[in-house]
Amino acid sequence: MVQHNRLSHALLFLGKEGSGALSLAMAFAQYIVCEKVNGKKTAASEPSLFGETSLIGEELSVINDSCGLCSACIKANQLMHPDIHYSYPVISKKSGEKPISTDFISEWREFFSIHPYGNVYDWLQFIHAENKQGNITAEECNDINRKISLKSFESEYKILIIWMPEYLTKNGNKLLKLIEEPPPNTLFILVAENEGPVLPTILSRTQLVKIPLLTNIEIEAALEIASGVKIEKAQQIAALSEGNYREALQLLQNVEDDWQLILREWLNMLVKKNLAGQVKWIDDISKQGREKQKQFLKYFTHLLEQAIRLKSIPSLIKNAETANSEQDFALRLNKLCSIPQQEAIINELDKASYYVERNANGKMLFHALSIKLYHIISNNSLILVN
Repeated sequence: MVQHNRLSHALLFLGKEGSGALSLAMAFAQYIVCEKVNGKKTAASEPSLFGETSLIGEELSVINDSCGLCSACIKANQLMHPDIHYSYPVISKKSGEKPISTDFISEWREFFSIHPYGNVYDWLQFIHAENKQGNITAEECNDINRKISLKSFESEYKILIIWMPEYLTKNGNKLLKLIEEPPPNTLFILVAENEGPVLPTILSRTQLVKIPLLTNIEIEAALEIASGVKIEKAQQIAALSEGNYREALQLLQNVEDDWQLILREWLNMLVKKNLAGQVKWIDDISKQGREKQKQFLKYFTHLLEQAIRLKSIPSLIKNAETANSEQDFALRLNKLCSIPQQEAIINELDKASYYVERNANGKMLFHALSIKLYHIISNNSLILVN
């Protein structure tokens, strides 16, 4: 878009959690201010980034990334460039306070350096929000209008990155005129996970750029190179994360947990009606944190989905890309229950994950889940009910 002068004044980067949409927005902003790509121009006749005149110089056609070495790149990389502004959900530190993003800029820089793939929950926990709801306030919108009205300090362009515009609510209407008719050489980059909650009046004024989820191979490579994970474990984590690199990093924290062994014990006790063993197993799993419980349920779902694929497409058995132990477990699941039974179990696991996220009592939840799975496997009764 830059090289062909087709860059809109307002872009909406739409990417699911863990896709790296925020990191991409940061890198794009750095590319725009990079002195090698778009240094401060002095001649009025030189072309503009936004296409008011002809194509940018031929030298740009071979520059596909920021140099990373110039003063502008170093400042942008440290989130300290004076012409790149940031807006994100914040909380009130004191009762009656009207916070703006600038109040949290130090925390924002530290957060992004540690969690470049983090979500809004991670951010709010990082600033100790506890039970407070994050918000992009009306005062923040007023501050944005003030900052964008100023002249740029170093770069030819002023850039505003709004992370999670879903939190703008009706306050975003204060930005409509600014987004529709911005000052010259001003670029808005909105980074959202879900376009549904974003104000329609803002959506209509932006150019949509969809950020795809990462592939399993990309996540495997990142885990192997950046974190030194063994290839077998990296493949398992990548399959579970489903293109979400944040989720992959969360799974990595519990890489030593043998979910397959825990699942095998549980299913054996259900099939053999070992009630005493089930009580002990439920007691153990209920002592795990919510994240570990969710990961266990997700791993079980992952194996069931594999089992269904292997039963539906037998040719995958000899060409399976998964670890041999997982394929073997999936084949055993196919002997234990039919596809309708597996689908019913997946439905129950999804509901259990939903309640885990909402802080349900672990013992009650897994006890109820054990009863449901027993009836699905033994007599299909819950399938008929559902």
